[in-house]
Amino acid sequence: MTQTRGRSRIVRTVLIVVMVLAIAVLGLVVAILVPILTHQSAGGSGQQIASEPTAEVSATGADGRERTLRVENGNGALANVASLEAGEELVVQGTGFDSQMGIYVAICAIPESPDEKPGPCLGGVPSGAKDGGAAGEEGLASVWITDDWAWRAFATHGYADSEKGTFTARITVPDPVGDELDCRTTRCAVTTRSDHTAASDRVQDLIAPVEFQE
Repeated sequence: MTQTRGRSRIVRTVLIVVMVLAIAVLGLVVAILVPILTHQSAGGSGQQIASEPTAEVSATGADGRERTLRVENGNGALANVASLEAGEELVVQGTGFDSQMGIYVAICAIPESPDEKPGPCLGGVPSGAKDGGAAGEEGLASVWITDDWAWRAFATHGYADSEKGTFTARITVPDPVGDELDCRTTRCAVTTRSDHTAASDRVQDLIAPVEFQE
Protein backbone atom coordinates (compact mmCIF):
# COMPACT_ATOMS: atom_id res chain seq x y z
CA MET A 1 0.00 0.00 0.00
CA THR A 2 2.80 2.41 0.93
CA GLN A 3 4.57 1.70 -2.35
CA THR A 4 1.33 2.33 -4.28
CA ARG A 5 0.84 5.68 -2.55
CA GLY A 6 4.45 6.59 -3.26
CA ARG A 7 4.03 5.81 -6.95
CA SER A 8 0.84 7.87 -7.05
CA ARG A 9 2.63 10.87 -5.56
CA ILE A 10 5.43 10.54 -8.12
CA VAL A 11 2.92 10.34 -10.98
CA ARG A 12 1.06 13.41 -9.70
CA THR A 13 4.33 15.33 -9.34
CA VAL A 14 5.38 14.42 -12.89
CA LEU A 15 1.98 15.44 -14.25
CA ILE A 16 2.17 18.78 -12.44
CA VAL A 17 5.65 19.45 -13.78
CA VAL A 18 4.54 18.56 -17.31
CA MET A 19 1.51 20.85 -17.03
CA VAL A 20 3.62 23.73 -15.73
CA LEU A 21 6.11 23.30 -18.57
CA ALA A 22 3.28 23.10 -21.13
CA ILE A 23 1.73 26.30 -19.79
CA ALA A 24 5.12 28.03 -19.87
CA VAL A 25 5.74 26.95 -23.47
CA LEU A 26 2.23 28.04 -24.48
CA GLY A 27 2.78 31.41 -22.82
CA LEU A 28 6.06 31.85 -24.69
CA VAL A 29 4.43 30.98 -28.02
CA VAL A 30 1.62 33.44 -27.37
CA ALA A 31 4.10 36.16 -26.36
CA ILE A 32 5.97 35.67 -29.63
CA LEU A 33 3.03 35.28 -32.01
CA VAL A 34 0.63 37.92 -30.71
CA PRO A 35 2.90 40.91 -31.56
CA ILE A 36 3.41 39.51 -35.07
CA LEU A 37 -0.28 38.89 -35.71
CA THR A 38 -1.44 42.19 -34.23
CA HIS A 39 1.26 44.47 -35.68
CA GLN A 40 -0.15 47.60 -37.33
CA SER A 41 1.79 49.11 -40.23
CA ALA A 42 3.31 52.51 -39.50
CA GLY A 43 3.10 53.47 -43.18
CA GLY A 44 5.73 54.12 -45.83
CA SER A 45 9.36 55.20 -45.58
CA GLY A 46 8.80 58.40 -47.58
CA GLN A 47 11.84 57.76 -49.76
CA GLN A 48 12.08 58.93 -53.35
CA ILE A 49 14.30 56.27 -54.90
CA ALA A 50 17.30 57.64 -56.82
CA SER A 51 17.58 56.75 -60.49
CA GLU A 52 21.37 56.33 -60.24
CA PRO A 53 23.62 54.37 -57.84
CA THR A 54 24.07 56.20 -54.56
CA ALA A 55 25.86 55.25 -51.35
CA GLU A 56 23.85 57.45 -48.99
CA VAL A 57 20.10 57.96 -48.78
CA SER A 58 17.70 59.41 -46.23
CA ALA A 59 13.96 59.83 -45.82
CA THR A 60 11.38 60.78 -43.24
CA GLY A 61 8.89 57.99 -42.73
CA ALA A 62 5.19 58.14 -42.00
CA ASP A 63 6.07 57.66 -38.33
CA GLY A 64 8.01 60.97 -38.33
CA ARG A 65 11.43 59.38 -37.94
CA GLU A 66 14.22 60.53 -40.25
CA ARG A 67 16.24 57.54 -41.34
CA THR A 68 19.62 57.52 -43.06
CA LEU A 69 21.41 54.63 -44.76
CA ARG A 70 25.10 54.92 -45.64
CA VAL A 71 27.19 52.35 -47.51
CA GLU A 72 30.93 52.56 -46.91
CA ASN A 73 34.03 50.66 -47.89
CA GLY A 74 36.38 49.26 -45.28
CA ASN A 75 38.22 52.59 -44.96
CA GLY A 76 35.19 54.60 -43.89
CA ALA A 77 34.67 56.35 -47.24
CA LEU A 78 31.50 56.07 -49.30
CA ALA A 79 31.60 52.85 -51.29
CA ASN A 80 31.71 52.86 -55.08
CA VAL A 81 28.25 51.38 -55.41
CA ALA A 82 28.24 51.99 -59.17
CA SER A 83 30.70 49.14 -59.64
CA LEU A 84 30.29 46.46 -56.99
CA GLU A 85 32.31 43.28 -57.17
CA ALA A 86 31.47 39.89 -55.65
CA GLY A 87 33.52 39.31 -52.50
CA GLU A 88 33.83 43.00 -51.69
CA GLU A 89 33.03 43.97 -48.10
CA LEU A 90 30.57 46.78 -47.44
CA VAL A 91 30.01 48.53 -44.14
CA VAL A 92 26.34 49.51 -43.89
CA GLN A 93 25.41 52.13 -41.31
CA GLY A 94 21.95 53.30 -40.36
CA THR A 95 20.53 55.98 -38.10
CA GLY A 96 17.01 56.94 -37.06
CA PHE A 97 15.53 53.45 -37.30
CA ASP A 98 12.83 52.24 -34.93
CA SER A 99 14.61 49.73 -32.70
CA GLN A 100 11.27 48.22 -31.72
CA MET A 101 11.19 46.70 -35.19
CA GLY A 102 13.82 44.33 -36.53
CA ILE A 103 15.26 44.72 -40.02
CA TYR A 104 17.05 42.69 -42.67
CA VAL A 105 19.96 44.28 -44.55
CA ALA A 106 20.83 42.82 -47.94
CA ILE A 107 21.20 43.52 -51.65
CA CYS A 108 17.73 43.17 -53.10
CA ALA A 109 15.70 43.98 -56.19
CA ILE A 110 14.20 47.46 -56.11
CA PRO A 111 10.40 47.14 -55.94
CA GLU A 112 8.19 48.72 -58.59
CA SER A 113 6.03 50.33 -55.93
CA PRO A 114 6.86 51.79 -52.48
CA ASP A 115 4.01 49.64 -51.17
CA GLU A 116 6.01 46.50 -52.00
CA LYS A 117 8.92 45.23 -49.96
CA PRO A 118 12.36 45.03 -51.59
CA GLY A 119 13.05 41.61 -53.03
CA PRO A 120 13.89 38.99 -53.92
CA CYS A 121 17.31 39.36 -52.35
CA LEU A 122 20.77 37.95 -52.88
CA GLY A 123 22.20 35.92 -50.02
CA GLY A 124 18.94 34.71 -48.51
CA VAL A 125 18.48 34.32 -44.76
CA PRO A 126 21.71 34.84 -42.79
CA SER A 127 23.53 31.55 -42.31
CA GLY A 128 22.82 30.19 -38.83
CA ALA A 129 19.85 32.47 -38.17
CA LYS A 130 17.43 29.56 -37.90
CA ASP A 131 19.38 27.79 -35.17
CA GLY A 132 20.88 30.73 -33.31
CA GLY A 133 24.33 30.43 -34.83
CA ALA A 134 24.41 33.67 -36.85
CA ALA A 135 25.43 36.12 -34.12
CA GLY A 136 28.93 37.45 -34.67
CA GLU A 137 29.38 35.66 -37.99
CA GLU A 138 31.53 37.44 -40.59
CA GLY A 139 31.35 37.37 -44.36
CA LEU A 140 27.55 37.20 -44.54
CA ALA A 141 25.71 38.42 -47.62
CA SER A 142 22.74 39.50 -45.50
CA VAL A 143 22.24 40.38 -41.85
CA TRP A 144 19.37 40.48 -39.38
CA ILE A 145 19.24 43.26 -36.80
CA THR A 146 16.85 43.14 -33.86
CA ASP A 147 16.61 43.98 -30.17
CA ASP A 148 13.53 41.82 -29.67
CA TRP A 149 14.11 39.50 -26.67
CA ALA A 150 12.43 36.58 -28.43
CA TRP A 151 14.66 36.75 -31.51
CA ARG A 152 17.91 38.38 -30.43
CA ALA A 153 19.71 35.05 -30.00
CA PHE A 154 18.96 34.16 -33.63
CA ALA A 155 19.86 37.52 -35.20
CA THR A 156 23.29 38.57 -36.39
CA HIS A 157 23.22 41.99 -34.73
CA GLY A 158 21.39 44.22 -32.30
CA TYR A 159 21.01 47.97 -32.63
CA ALA A 160 24.11 49.85 -31.49
CA ASP A 161 21.97 52.57 -29.88
CA SER A 162 18.32 51.62 -29.44
CA GLU A 163 17.20 55.19 -28.67
CA LYS A 164 18.85 56.68 -31.77
CA GLY A 165 18.11 53.62 -33.89
CA THR A 166 21.68 53.21 -35.10
CA PHE A 167 23.40 50.11 -36.42
CA THR A 168 26.57 49.06 -38.20
CA ALA A 169 26.63 45.89 -40.25
CA ARG A 170 29.22 44.35 -42.55
CA ILE A 171 28.03 42.44 -45.57
CA THR A 172 30.04 40.64 -48.22
CA VAL A 173 28.81 41.33 -51.73
CA PRO A 174 27.49 38.06 -53.19
CA ASP A 175 27.51 36.99 -56.82
CA PRO A 176 25.06 39.25 -58.70
CA VAL A 177 23.21 36.20 -59.99
CA GLY A 178 21.14 34.27 -57.45
CA ASP A 179 18.45 31.61 -57.62
CA GLU A 180 15.66 34.19 -58.00
CA LEU A 181 17.47 37.36 -58.97
CA ASP A 182 19.96 38.61 -61.55
CA CYS A 183 21.25 42.05 -60.55
CA ARG A 184 22.92 42.45 -63.94
CA THR A 185 19.51 42.80 -65.58
CA THR A 186 17.35 43.91 -62.64
CA ARG A 187 17.82 47.13 -60.68
CA CYS A 188 19.16 46.26 -57.24
CA ALA A 189 20.10 48.12 -54.08
CA VAL A 190 21.53 47.79 -50.62
CA THR A 191 18.29 47.77 -48.67
CA THR A 192 16.78 47.69 -45.22
CA ARG A 193 13.35 46.15 -44.73
CA SER A 194 11.29 45.06 -41.76
CA ASP A 195 11.91 41.52 -40.57
CA HIS A 196 9.30 38.75 -40.38
CA THR A 197 7.75 40.21 -37.21
CA ALA A 198 6.45 43.19 -39.24
CA ALA A 199 6.74 41.86 -42.78
CA SER A 200 4.02 44.10 -44.25
CA ASP A 201 5.38 47.31 -42.71
CA ARG A 202 7.26 49.47 -45.20
CA VAL A 203 8.29 52.32 -42.89
CA GLN A 204 11.83 50.92 -42.36
CA ASP A 205 12.52 50.38 -46.08
CA LEU A 206 15.50 52.37 -47.32
CA ILE A 207 17.00 51.74 -50.74
CA ALA A 208 20.50 52.68 -51.92
CA PRO A 209 20.68 51.68 -55.61
CA VAL A 210 23.81 49.83 -56.77
CA GLU A 211 25.27 48.35 -59.93
CA PHE A 212 27.73 45.50 -60.45
CA GLN A 213 30.90 45.41 -62.50
CA GLU A 214 30.33 44.00 -65.96
